[in-house]
Amino acid sequence: MKLVIDTTAHTLTVEADSGTRTEGLYTKEAFELISREWLRVGIDQHYSYTFSWLGRPIIQLPEDLIRIQEVIYRVRPDVIVETGVAHGGSLVYYASLCKLIDYGRAIGVDVALRPHNRQALEAHPLEPLMTLVDGDSTDPRVVDRVRSLVAPGETVLVVLDSNHARAHVAAELDAYHHLVTPGSYIVAADGVMQIAHDVPAGKAAWQHDHPAAAAAEFARHHPEFVLEQPPWLFNESGLTENVTHWPGAWLRRVSR
Repeated sequence: MKLVIDTTAHTLTVEADSGTRTEGLYTKEAFELISREWLRVGIDQHYSYTFSWLGRPIIQLPEDLIRIQEVIYRVRPDVIVETGVAHGGSLVYYASLCKLIDYGRAIGVDVALRPHNRQALEAHPLEPLMTLVDGDSTDPRVVDRVRSLVAPGETVLVVLDSNHARAHVAAELDAYHHLVTPGSYIVAADGVMQIAHDVPAGKAAWQHDHPAAAAAEFARHHPEFVLEQPPWLFNESGLTENVTHWPGAWLRRVSR
């Protein structure tokens, strides 16, 4: 596909195998097409590796952080479980939201948390709101440990952000969806890999081997969950789609 941006004529021309079409440059359609390519270039350039949150590297697209903030504020989970801690920025982010709204706490699961990252998290001012669990997120002993940290009746939101292979995410969905309470979500992050499989830093396998594929398959077999983007709480634009690294990620529990 070829995109031709004409800033003089204010048009965006799309040339593809199916034919050629032209959109107005300042339209919803053009915004979505340009955003898709911006995401692809950003992935290749490791744009999401340029941010930190309260002193810790946070490898996330800021758009996704704002969107999950909206969900956390609305759902008010007692517990936010994150698999894949890495540098700890996301875990600190969730803990900071809990601190800000004076509600909830965060649990982080990681198979190989590096000592310097652990030390930084244990010394962080938000440490009282964070619990670290060591081990493979799909290990039944690890899952049992996480479950033991959740009290009966507590509201739980889960973010899966560790190994992004489809099979691993499918195993995590199977292991953790039981914790998610009606009205809350389990999020399979980083399905954007699908559209970035052919960028220089991508991998051909990403076209099929990505978290969104696992989420879609899970939804087909679990009618108690609905795969849908959370509603925007404020929108004075004509736009409807997230600019996101988490497409096809949001599984909302609708029933027990």
